[in-house]
Amino acid sequence: MVIERFEVGPMGNNVYLVVDEESGDAAIIDPGLESDPALDRARERGWKVRAIINTHGHFDHVDRDAHFRQQTGAELLIHADDAPMLRALPQQAAWFGMSAGPAPAPDRLLRDGDEISVGRIRLRVLHTPGHTPGGVCLLTEPAESSPVLFSGDTLFAGSVGRTDFVGGDYATLIRSIRERLLPLPDDTLVYPGHGPETTIGEERRSNPFVGGE
Repeated sequence: MVIERFEVGPMGNNVYLVVDEESGDAAIIDPGLESDPALDRARERGWKVRAIINTHGHFDHVDRDAHFRQQTGAELLIHADDAPMLRALPQQAAWFGMSAGPAPAPDRLLRDGDEISVGRIRLRVLHTPGHTPGGVCLLTEPAESSPVLFSGDTLFAGSVGRTDFVGGDYATLIRSIRERLLPLPDDTLVYPGHGPETTIGEERRSNPFVGGE
């Protein structure tokens, strides 16, 4: 498995390319603002983008959905509870003084426990509401040498996602993290929607919002 991270846009979004080396099949996770370098990289390497996965529906993570889908023919996936946010993409952007065109309708609505195949790679959907109603994390399964978790804006290194936007709820977010993420193995690598990577063990030990062992 190849994982490439691109930090892009005015909000410092992390966009991920996840690639099965054997088949060349790839997924793009959270193609938000100014994330075209991820698509350029896939083309450069000859990787075939099969899936565009939104960990949640905020505009800075979904802004390039329409362009990437048009360019690759890949399926667009988002949790069912965040699908309405795609329809409100222009309004979302306007709240931040930006503009955005309409997002395409998703091809697949995700539910907790669903599996997404990228070549031989399997990503298990963990529904982790709180930042948004339909926020999800994606866990490699079966785990490789170290499990990998793409946490979107649920869990960050030393922090957690905001809950002051419409649909956010702090108690729900903390419960999601404590019940769904912290039980994972210590060596689980966490690739968040913003900021540097971390591990579950590090967050359990030191994250002031959810840790405290």
